[in-house]
Amino acid sequence: MVAVTSPDLRHHGDLDAEPGLLDFAVNVRGDRPPGWLRDRLVAAVDRLGRYPSAEDDLAARRAVADRHRRAPDEVLVLAGAAEGFALLPALRPRLAAVVHPGFTEPEVALRTAGVPVQRVLTAEADGHQLRPGAVPAEADLVVLGNPTNPTSVLHPADLVCGLARPGRVLVVDEAFADAVPGEPASLAGVDAPGLLVLRSLTKTWALAGLRAGYAIGAPSLLARLAGGRPPWPVGTLTLEAVRACCQPEAVAEAELAATELVAHRTWLVEALSRLPGVAVQQPAAGPFLLLRVPRGPRVRAALRAAGIAVRRCDTFPGLTEDHLRVAVRPPAQATVLVTALAQALAQALAEPAPEPAVRPDARAGAGYGAGVGQEAGS
Repeated sequence: MVAVTSPDLRHHGDLDAEPGLLDFAVNVRGDRPPGWLRDRLVAAVDRLGRYPSAEDDLAARRAVADRHRRAPDEVLVLAGAAEGFALLPALRPRLAAVVHPGFTEPEVALRTAGVPVQRVLTAEADGHQLRPGAVPAEADLVVLGNPTNPTSVLHPADLVCGLARPGRVLVVDEAFADAVPGEPASLAGVDAPGLLVLRSLTKTWALAGLRAGYAIGAPSLLARLAGGRPPWPVGTLTLEAVRACCQPEAVAEAELAATELVAHRTWLVEALSRLPGVAVQQPAAGPFLLLRVPRGPRVRAALRAAGIAVRRCDTFPGLTEDHLRVAVRPPAQATVLVTALAQALAQALAEPAPEPAVRPDARAGAGYGAGVGQEAGS
């Protein structure tokens, strides 16, 4: 196994959001599940004395299937979407193409298992749009996010679906799809050859500590993906959460939250765009924004000193230390970020320019061996 050199693919926003900081680093809506969901989970605690049953699993899969107009055998309940990425090596791809900047755990899992990975880098110059022609034709596994983390770009459904073809597994990370009103680009309801859609419930419903998600795909593909899982891979509380969050009332609540998010994001984009030196990646579709600021490390340090956590983005292939990701929050909270960022920028720009640093080559595949080290936190 070859240790990771740069960037640190196992760095995630929770490492930036230290206790006591106002959290703009993690993309979870709220700090606790809504009351109705907490009540469902509390009621399920009394069932923890017995193993999760096949009936519990089927009930959760039926709820997901009804929500996306699929069949229950086209659903696999997961301990968060991250588990789905960890299972990808079970598909035994010969060459994986991973679209970056994007969530880094798929590449970690694949490289750790010895799977050759080719990075497909989107470009800031054209708004990080997906260019299907850049995906190698020989790749039999392709992974991308939609909307993409951290760029907040939403790729058209037909463009993404066009990457599917016989003999290839197309993995679409839709962890933030329910934060987009109407989910216009979601492929969860599409039956295409080799399509595997991963969804998360942890962001919208504040379940990061529980781990709840699911995969949707052909039964034969899901069987290959799940072949090496242990018995009872998903607990009773997760099954209950999946079932509850896929009920029509919950889906309607998520839709209202997504609509509210659009207003909050619009406010934040306008406020940030007025700050000198701040470039905001637009258009944005997710519950977060990608920023480019001058002297990024100094700005991050100044924000931390002011009690605010933002997500560093130099750990995403294709981005730099001047890129930051900030979660969209209501204006009352976001005002604190905007004010602190203005002060941090003024402070950073008033200091002498740092000596130029020599960074390892972050081009597609450069500087990487067959595996990725696990020494960093998740």
